[in-house]
Amino acid sequence: MGANAAAELEALARRLLERFDDLDMEAIAELMADDVQGVDEISRAWLRGKSNIEGYFAQLGEMGVSDVKSSPDDFHATSWGDAGVVTLMVDQTYSAGGEHVHIVAPMTVVFRRDGGQWKIVLVAAVPLPDTS
Repeated sequence: MGANAAAELEALARRLLERFDDLDMEAIAELMADDVQGVDEISRAWLRGKSNIEGYFAQLGEMGVSDVKSSPDDFHATSWGDAGVVTLMVDQTYSAGGEHVHIVAPMTVVFRRDGGQWKIVLVAAVPLPDTS
């Protein structure tokens, strides 16, 4: 994979986390394909389809999620034609229902090129157990 594609995919993964930190769900939705899938850490369930994920985003406010801060590290990007994947580690804090939450999770973001643009088709981040 060329350095340009790797840099582009990493930048999109960073943008995803920045938009999540801002709780800018409309901007996140613009990055997603209609058939996107994701793992929800809170309900521990799969979310399938853009409308399902957008509904989940709407619930975050109702659940009192705020003060999100993501610190991504250890990026690796690769692509095969019109498919690409970024793996990384994310250290994230947020408030949910008045409680402070801290997670460290390996994260995978899979992209597909649609009409010349990379779109997210899978986001999976599953927190590692706290070993402290």
